[in-house]
Amino acid sequence: MSKDMREIKIEKVVLSVGGTEDKLEKGIKLLELITGAKASKMKTRKRIPSLNVRPKLNVGAVITLRRDTEALLKRLLASVENRLRRKQISENTFSFGIKEYIEIPGMEYQRDLGILGLDVTVTFSRAGKRIQLRKVGKKILPVKQRVSREEIIKYMEEKFQTNFR
Repeated sequence: MSKDMREIKIEKVVLSVGGTEDKLEKGIKLLELITGAKASKMKTRKRIPSLNVRPKLNVGAVITLRRDTEALLKRLLASVENRLRRKQISENTFSFGIKEYIEIPGMEYQRDLGILGLDVTVTFSRAGKRIQLRKVGKKILPVKQRVSREEIIKYMEEKFQTNFR
């Protein structure tokens, strides 16, 4: 297998925030302020009476970025002091939370937003991932094409100087 096929790249960075009504609107403004992209609302499918959740109720917002992700990821990692736990990493992805958006470098406190947090999920891939996504001739992605925990740790240490505990 050629070296190009083994190369790891960041497929996407997903920023998400949860909440209902007023808190959700503030969360959407926050996501759009951080990225400059338009947020999508997430709706529930189930009814959970004890939590006052009903079908088609907006309960979250999400933004997926596929281009120019490295600069944003550096800023987001700086807010958690470039530290991640090993348990935050799984196969092909890792996730972390930011408790207050004012910890992100370059972000200032917005009076109309208050204090909010958000979740960040980073997905990695290798060349050849399309075989599991295409419509015709769909196949299961071989294990050797998946990105392991150790490979993600090595990539993040080299490229972003991230510390793991």
